[in-house]
Amino acid sequence: MRIGIDLGGTKIEGIALDSDGRELARIRKATPKNEYNNTLETISEIVKALESKTAQHGSVGLGIPGMVSPSSGLVKNANSTCLIGKPLDRDLEAILERPIRLTNDANCFTVSEAADGSGAHCNVVFGVILGTGVGGGLVIKGTAHTGMNAIAGEWGHNPLPWMDTDEMSGPECYCGKAGCIETFLSGPGLELDYLTHGGPKAHGAEDIARLATQGDEVASNVLSRYEQRLARALASVINILDPDMIVLGGGISNIDQLYDSVPRLWQDWVFSDRTDTPLRKNTHGDSSGVRGAAWLWA
Repeated sequence: MRIGIDLGGTKIEGIALDSDGRELARIRKATPKNEYNNTLETISEIVKALESKTAQHGSVGLGIPGMVSPSSGLVKNANSTCLIGKPLDRDLEAILERPIRLTNDANCFTVSEAADGSGAHCNVVFGVILGTGVGGGLVIKGTAHTGMNAIAGEWGHNPLPWMDTDEMSGPECYCGKAGCIETFLSGPGLELDYLTHGGPKAHGAEDIARLATQGDEVASNVLSRYEQRLARALASVINILDPDMIVLGGGISNIDQLYDSVPRLWQDWVFSDRTDTPLRKNTHGDSSGVRGAAWLWA
């Protein structure tokens, strides 16, 4: 049995899968607010509860909104700041008395989709999370590629490519830079663009897409800019990786028109006479991250 844990900012989800990937049990608990020790305890409780429900012992994989630094062995780049500087994997191994496999949550998403989702049977899959932040994961022949610095796939903190004059200054990013892809393509980035260009009130990404289909001019223009920016950003990924498949996840992945418009637009920036790269919506939805954590032991 494989146990996967998805450590998020608001919830911690655990899942138990059998050897064929079938779900045996699932548990969710609220994430303790900025409490590292309580977070460890909650993860331990979830693992024990899953094993109690299934009457089986399982391997444990963990996805986090950050990564363990290869140089220090401590968590870095985490949106959940209480994890930063902590030996999370070692602390959990001591509590659970077994080895832990830990990686970035975007890697877990991509592993899940490459294992038995939209990217199944593809050798190289680039997974994209478009949500509160913008993450990316790279899977090669079924295994997450993290890189020497454990930052492979972090395309969200590159600058938006081929900026026009209005984009040059770029919004400030929490990482300390300005004009990062994340500031343009995240859910909050899309919502800010809507308000900045005359939207009467705050709307979520899916509401903006719905308004665009209903003829709202501001929403239509905002969504058009978003599609072009996403096309430019993914074209730069294709130019470097040339993956067999790009899979979208996160709340913005539910905007269906992206799958027609973005591949049509990215041809202008991909360094090829034609671009056959498929752009697909995820298969497993919100479950992809936690399932991918379990598949770290595949």
